[in-house]
Amino acid sequence: MSDAPATPAAAPSASAAPAPPIVTSEVRGGVGIVTLNHVAHRNALSAALVNGLIDAIAGFETQKLMAVVLRAAPGMSVWSAGHDIRELPRGDADPLGYSDPLERVLRAIRHYPGAVIAMVHGTVWGGAFDLVASCDMIIADETSGFAITPVNLGLPYNTTGLLHFVDRLPMNLVREMFFTATPVKAEDAARWGIVNHLVPSADLETFTLALADGITRKAPLALAVIKEQLRIISDDRPIAAQTFERIQDMRRVVYESKDYEEGINAFFAKRKPVFKGE
Repeated sequence: MSDAPATPAAAPSASAAPAPPIVTSEVRGGVGIVTLNHVAHRNALSAALVNGLIDAIAGFETQKLMAVVLRAAPGMSVWSAGHDIRELPRGDADPLGYSDPLERVLRAIRHYPGAVIAMVHGTVWGGAFDLVASCDMIIADETSGFAITPVNLGLPYNTTGLLHFVDRLPMNLVREMFFTATPVKAEDAARWGIVNHLVPSADLETFTLALADGITRKAPLALAVIKEQLRIISDDRPIAAQTFERIQDMRRVVYESKDYEEGINAFFAKRKPVFKGE
């Protein structure tokens, strides 16, 4: 289960071959490529998939690769359907706490000492949009679309995640995307600066790998330090203790609300939620 609209899954065959790994990685000419490959679940960001992604990124760091490309398996119309809603905590627990798998992979990408490039073919939903927005660059094609969907579930997005969008996009666009959960189409994503380059689908892989390859020829220490400087400038802003406590208290009211339970229950029942603001 995930943030994107549901589609029926095919019934498994009794003689089906073992399922392929849900995350794969390879090194091609000095560029690390990690592929989200959980086709049956449209790359929903389950703990298993996210842990596989974190492991792949850690492996590339050990190899001191300066450029990493993050992609979905070829041919998928949904790049990622977002947070695996089956794994969201219930029972008055914070659904997006510091140790949540999605939060851990966002930190892994933002702290990686090299360029991480999201190559996007297909739609990106919910927490997966935060994932690609945490990459250093986004290269997309005409099939791409981007939606952030917590209001569809009654879910209070965390402050760290909001800051990721505030740092990257105009505030009026951030408000529209969060308030409406309406996907931004590829052309508009390019116009608003969500993506660095919008290229034809036939050229997407070639263009992205050429960009990544060019980065591998630059000075690694300079690149790593500049990336960390930019991260510190954007991430390490002071928030007064009382302000942080107020934000957390506001979020707690939401994730302990009947609306949050209704949003999750409606998702699983495949019906529209009826929110009452309580």
